[in-house]
Amino acid sequence: MSDRELKRVTVLGRMVGGELTSAEGAELLALSVRQAKRLRKRFVVLGAKGVVHGNVSRSSNHARAMSERSRVLDLIRERYSGPAERGPGQRLGPTLAAEHLREDEGIDVH
Repeated sequence: MSDRELKRVTVLGRMVGGELTSAEGAELLALSVRQAKRLRKRFVVLGAKGVVHGNVSRSSNHARAMSERSRVLDLIRERYSGPAERGPGQRLGPTLAAEHLREDEGIDVH
């Protein structure tokens, strides 16, 4: 849980406990009163898990397969990186590497 989410949990706990009004909690959380009420409702039902964003630990819808990713990284290491003593990625930056992959290998990488 991030620091921001921990802060939200403490403020929402105080709101549920009656120490803070919705307006005071909204001000502390830098949210509108309506959003603070919605967050409080979710906190009451789900607890601290209700504060965490629903997409946490999910992979992106646009993520490439790990096999494709490793294949591209191997190609970059073999053909487009500089000498090992200078460290990784010394020959080409990400944009130029993507251009070479598209032209030389026919692989479209963003």
